[in-house]
Amino acid sequence: MSAVEEKTNATGSLGMFQSQPAGADAARKARMAECPVTAMSKAFQPFSPDYIADPYRFFEYARDREPLFYSPEMDCWVVMKFDDIVSIFQDPQTFSAALARHPVKPICPEAAQVRDSLNIAIEPSLVDEDPQTHRKHRKIFGDAFTPRRVSELEPRIREITSRYIDRFIARGSAEIVGEMLYELPALVIFLFLGAPDDDAVMVKQLGSTRAVVNWGKPTDEQQVAMMRDMSHHWDFTVRLVDAAFEKPGDNYLGDLVRMHREDPTLFTKNYLCNVMFLMQFAGHETTTQASANGLKLLLENRDQWEAICADPALIPNAVEEMLRMDSSIFAWRRIVTKDTEIRGQTLKAGDKVLAMLGSGNRDDDMFPQGETFDATRRNAKRNLAFGHGAHFCMGAPLARLEMKVIFEELTKRLPKMRLKPGQTFNYIPTLTFRGVQNLEVEWS
Repeated sequence: MSAVEEKTNATGSLGMFQSQPAGADAARKARMAECPVTAMSKAFQPFSPDYIADPYRFFEYARDREPLFYSPEMDCWVVMKFDDIVSIFQDPQTFSAALARHPVKPICPEAAQVRDSLNIAIEPSLVDEDPQTHRKHRKIFGDAFTPRRVSELEPRIREITSRYIDRFIARGSAEIVGEMLYELPALVIFLFLGAPDDDAVMVKQLGSTRAVVNWGKPTDEQQVAMMRDMSHHWDFTVRLVDAAFEKPGDNYLGDLVRMHREDPTLFTKNYLCNVMFLMQFAGHETTTQASANGLKLLLENRDQWEAICADPALIPNAVEEMLRMDSSIFAWRRIVTKDTEIRGQTLKAGDKVLAMLGSGNRDDDMFPQGETFDATRRNAKRNLAFGHGAHFCMGAPLARLEMKVIFEELTKRLPKMRLKPGQTFNYIPTLTFRGVQNLEVEWS
């Protein structure tokens, strides 16, 4: 069997919105019978209310006792330590990214029927394609993601942030996720891509269920509704790309269209649509959640909030510490393409791996006193919030800039901000994405 055939056998059809590969249930049951089930395996309940509210207590417990274990509920090996996670990300040949967007819960027949009736040409793109193809595309799309393109957005991000604050500053209170952090990153990614502001919130709403449908445990009705929404979102994306081909603007999408015109062999038009489709979701949903999680952390650690209010120069490093302590992507998936070992345990081709980024980010071996928020932490930037290695998030500079500006403006204009007492925090219920959905704040 060739290496390509072996990898295809191991990964099957695992793309976005795909159903369970044929024969998967039988193979899963056979493999589950071979994998050890321990007390930690049973304790890992990633969709339980306690875990969704605070997974970090479990992470700390597991890191110290069993940093690698098999979860029969999720049919995957769970990896808790920083160094092990880095090793996985540094070896994309053995630990394939093909699983990254495959639904955690198999697509139900009704949703699959809707999917198959739609004119959506989804293909693997930057987060889930094979290493060789990814290297080629990453250079093209990464090189176009220039520091100039990012930095030129800073005045606009500051203007948008200030405009949102103006809406509620006189009121003395706000539900800041819904009133600012939900929409702001969508407007920014649309600026970057060159899309109209008026469509940003519409696209945000269309993609709002995608995290739950792909990485959570949605109902059949939610799956069907999401498939229909994706049709509208895909149609919008195709129109956006078509418009850029007619008249490429002075923006990231325009740069890519010009590159395609110079050399059409670099990537297909459909591939460009897929990247734009991905970026419209990943480029804002993660920043919304990271900013909300970070603000909650700062206000819970009052001395840290006051420190950055007093010295705004601390904010860029404080952003890294927010990402380390409670990132918006706190777990990510891989699938094994050939037999390998982690910590002396054999993993076989076809085994799934769940790399717990949120656990690695608090690993004392890398971050001393990892459970403590410290805005001055020297190595905070080594966090895994944006991944590691070949698939390190291309949009990290833009997300960091957005968060820096958001916290500069909030600390400057609302230094007396505090959490409203007695509120209950709700989190998005998924295996991989984490974001507080509501944050009531007030100020004098």
